[in-house]
Amino acid sequence: MDMEKQLPDSGLIPYVKTDDILEDMCGIIDASLEKASRAVNLALVRRNWLLGQRIAEEVMLGERRAEYGSCVIKRLSKVLSAQYGKGFTKTNLYSFYAFYQSFPEIFHAVSGKFEPTLSWTHYRVLLQVSDAQARAWYAREALSQTWSVRTLQRNVSSQYYYRLLSSQNKAPVRREILDRTADAQLGKLEFIKNPVIAEFLGLPADMSAFTETKLETSIISNLQKFLMELGKGYAFVARQQHIHTEKEDYYIDLVFYNYILKCFVLIDLKTSKITHQDVGQMDMYIRMYDELKRNEGDNPTIGIVLCSDTDEDIARYSVLHGNEQLFASKYKLYLPTEEELRAEIETQKTMFYLQQEDKER
Repeated sequence: MDMEKQLPDSGLIPYVKTDDILEDMCGIIDASLEKASRAVNLALVRRNWLLGQRIAEEVMLGERRAEYGSCVIKRLSKVLSAQYGKGFTKTNLYSFYAFYQSFPEIFHAVSGKFEPTLSWTHYRVLLQVSDAQARAWYAREALSQTWSVRTLQRNVSSQYYYRLLSSQNKAPVRREILDRTADAQLGKLEFIKNPVIAEFLGLPADMSAFTETKLETSIISNLQKFLMELGKGYAFVARQQHIHTEKEDYYIDLVFYNYILKCFVLIDLKTSKITHQDVGQMDMYIRMYDELKRNEGDNPTIGIVLCSDTDEDIARYSVLHGNEQLFASKYKLYLPTEEELRAEIETQKTMFYLQQEDKER
């Protein structure tokens, strides 16, 4: 007979005992992960709301509010970043401020009774919606329909609220949304993968174990060594470097600085054939690096998009318009050739498949 049990002293991790110990163990683990996710989300949301509230109170003290608020946030960002690390950029502090202003009643007191089940990343997406009625609708729907962050982002970006509002027959609109967002729902460990959650918990910034397949990880690891061994001025900067835009989180596979060329070199690996979107994404990385990382005297950033397609291993060098001559005359002297990259990728794939065969024997 099945019996409902609870772990001693927890009271919050229920499970149903069956005759299958593996099923019971999985149920306990999943329930614990869900509890952990809710606890972390609540703490993060509460912290950011309180920070936003405190900023708002401080800004109200200034006679010239906009100018005073900008100075306050700039100073806070500098001090908090030095003391607590990432997560307290000016952009994030403005987000906390906007969060409090957009959701002033989410906590009625410091020990607020209302515990939101939406994550901070959900609220960050909701802050993109300037219409208060639309924002409240998206929040209710995300909560009641348990939308993942990706689903919420897609619905906001596709103007779901306004399309539904203007449609006489709403059923087809709802069906289309369900079909197009079916694959975007959260996995069991999605809250751990979330870079904001990882940052809040103080987890390592290297998320490669979560974001890359075994083959990709193997190729990238060996490409890192390969480029360093070329001896053409490469200094390693980062792996799986997190880049956050207003709507998405990205990871650049490898980042180097070439002290001979005096520029950053970004490398991104794709397991499928390279598309225009891949090149466009690399150009976005380049623009962001040139704006945020490039110092006086540095040359423009260069990006290399690699493809590990089984039929043809290729490399595409991505440079912004206007830098082509510089690339042709200078960069190619120190960057690996397409032939070198193709040969290295093919070598690593062969070694990887041989290792997998050995494990299966």
